Amino acid sequence: MPKEYEQATVVLPPKQKKIVDLIIKGYTDIDKIAEQFKTSRESLMRDLEELREKELLTITRETVEIFELTSEAERYLELGLPEQRVLKVLEKSGEIVVKDLAKAASKYSIPLTDKEVKIGLSVLAKAKAVKIEKGKISLVQENLSKLVDELSKMQEALKQIKEGKAPEQVLSTLIRRKLVKKKSRRKIYAYPTPNLKKLYKTGKIKEAPVITTLTPEILASGAWRTAYFKPFDLSVEPPTIYPGKKHPYLEFLDYIRELLVSMGFEEMKGPHVEMELWNFDALFQAQDHPAREIHDTYFLKYPNEGRVEDESLMNRIARVHEDGWKTGSKGWGYKWDPRRALRLILRTQTTAVSARTLYARGDGEYMCFSLGRVFRPETLDPKHSMEFYQLEGIIVGEKVTFRHLLGFFEEIAKRLGLGKIMLKPGYFPFTEPSVEGFIKHPKLGWIEVFPGGMFRPEMLAGLGIKKSNVAAWGIGIDRIAMTVLGIDDIRLLFTRDLDFLRKWRKPIVKMWR
Repeated sequence: MPKEYEQATVVLPPKQKKIVDLIIKGYTDIDKIAEQFKTSRESLMRDLEELREKELLTITRETVEIFELTSEAERYLELGLPEQRVLKVLEKSGEIVVKDLAKAASKYSIPLTDKEVKIGLSVLAKAKAVKIEKGKISLVQENLSKLVDELSKMQEALKQIKEGKAPEQVLSTLIRRKLVKKKSRRKIYAYPTPNLKKLYKTGKIKEAPVITTLTPEILASGAWRTAYFKPFDLSVEPPTIYPGKKHPYLEFLDYIRELLVSMGFEEMKGPHVEMELWNFDALFQAQDHPAREIHDTYFLKYPNEGRVEDESLMNRIARVHEDGWKTGSKGWGYKWDPRRALRLILRTQTTAVSARTLYARGDGEYMCFSLGRVFRPETLDPKHSMEFYQLEGIIVGEKVTFRHLLGFFEEIAKRLGLGKIMLKPGYFPFTEPSVEGFIKHPKLGWIEVFPGGMFRPEMLAGLGIKKSNVAAWGIGIDRIAMTVLGIDDIRLLFTRDLDFLRKWRKPIVKMWR
């Protein structure tokens, strides 16, 4: 610090000295101070905090209501309210056919859109300032003076709001007409402390360049002699740096893929936008089944229909639905509608991917899984979501039995550390026999996660499978993730709250990494 400064002198960098000068002059609103610097108030916050720590300022905050013009109001501020411009047209043209108003406005170089004509006429008619007879409109002179005065006040109010003021007289009308938006804003004010006032009065506030890094150039030039060295505060905690990492749920799903591949499964993929054919009909699900209605399925508006070129596939599915074909079943006993089967939806189950795979690969011995999102019109709550992941799998082979399916459930529960599973008979339109498997969540209790069964002959015949048996399962992987990751709300699996994600400690990590 230069020798000429007394010990009680406070040396400030130029930016902070200018802030202090403005506050002493009466600038207390930080937004107004930021305007003087031609910058945002956020860029001043660090300097304000340093001045506060030096006991030169006190900082207060309060929430205030502010009013802003909409883009429509900005146009009206420049051109006039629609009703004012309609009045000008009527004053110039006299009585006129209503539909010719916009044309007349153009003739007199008065900017007026069709929408603004309607708005203007509506206001004028409500004020009884115009009359319409036999399709022609004219002014009612005796009611004009009061209206003109009101419109003038509204125009002035728009100007005041633009300048940051809030006139009370017509404010509610402007808000109702959606010309003004009301917002809440956090205001910050800075006031000089008695210490600052005393130092400023006695000339003890000095300005000097601030040096934060000492360089050879500064030493050689001698600039350090009249500069201010910013002290280091070693008590201040350094900022926490968070390295990039995967979302815990996505990490868990990657592990599930690795686990199934290690068990001999291949991953199969399919589209999110699916035809009812693969999502329902190929699974031997009747076309009048409740799950195919709009309250259980998302339908596409455009495009609304897909295309299938394999006529034999369509014929086989039609036969099993109508009379069971050669499966020994009676089918559903109705006339199958191929057009309905082509309707596009957001898939409600990854079993559609299994149906596509069986159709493409046919008979043989293979094991496949699909891990992807499905969509259903659910009410969002801790246990349900309208968009969630489903883990689907098939085990194909001539000697595959129901025991293979139960053994798979036991094995995957063991590898995921889910504890004991509870099994009970179930029903699904496309499997027989069917089973439902439950695991116990520490907070939510028993939850269903393992539905499965043996694909029915009607489904396999429609897809062209002649020799193989197929054990199939569709696991609610979101619910398993809730148990393994130790959460009790399905919404947290998709959260983007960075603070929550940084604090989330995944109990599964030690087991699978």
